[in-house]
Amino acid sequence: MREDRPDGNRKALFFFCVGEGYDHVSRLVFDKVVELFQPVELGISLDGYPVTEYVDDKGDSFCFMRQEMLVSYDFRRYLPFLREHFLDLDLAAEVNWHEGANAPDRVITVHTVGDVDAGVFTPAVPGYMRNLLHAMEEERVRAGIDDFRVVTEATHWTGTFKGQDPHLLDRFPVPMLDIEIGSTPSSWEDTAAVEVLAKSLVRAFSSSVKLFNILCVGGIHFERSFSEAALNTGFPFGVSHILPNQWIVSGDYASGEGFNKLRNAASSISGGVDAVAYH
Repeated sequence: MREDRPDGNRKALFFFCVGEGYDHVSRLVFDKVVELFQPVELGISLDGYPVTEYVDDKGDSFCFMRQEMLVSYDFRRYLPFLREHFLDLDLAAEVNWHEGANAPDRVITVHTVGDVDAGVFTPAVPGYMRNLLHAMEEERVRAGIDDFRVVTEATHWTGTFKGQDPHLLDRFPVPMLDIEIGSTPSSWEDTAAVEVLAKSLVRAFSSSVKLFNILCVGGIHFERSFSEAALNTGFPFGVSHILPNQWIVSGDYASGEGFNKLRNAASSISGGVDAVAYH
């Protein structure tokens, strides 16, 4: 992770899985990115796909990486490539689909990466998450897709569910996000939602306003109160890591070791924590 830098010298990388059966959302968003921004090849490749880059009018760099598998699903394999080429990032994010038996549908969502149970958290920059959420909401309104909502989601890492060691995240000390459309096939393939997401990616660095950072604790996986704080335009809340009740309990956060996990979450937030919001 790089230290805070002025406009025009920041760098983001977005992961797009294009492997058959895992390319919901990501392939469509990548194609839209190419159409909108015409990124150019960087001269490095992964899984046979060239990594590309778009530089905006401020000089901020946005790189786009395709691979056959989700980076989170096979993080151990992709980690050496990321360490070799992208340790200087300000932000990395996986563009993905969301699904689940009880998951809300027609959502565009962002969450930080970490394993709450294990107490492992990637660095978090609330400003970048806020910029993306506000860009998505503005683009959603502009697109007129009133049946979609922009929401936050609890901090987690899908690599954990695929047997990846969460402590591997410590070897790539870069702020990481998951950016998703959910939660059914009709939503994944919604062309307007895909375009909203694609346009939003290059606005991750759009604002650097001073935020009031909150560590969100409690509530459910899609906790509306935390989403509303993140999208609030009247007060600059900085929302990043969200630790829901289910993993606070399973991670035994009431114990001494649980306190250390909570401290890990707080210390990973750039700019520190101004308040803990408990739901």
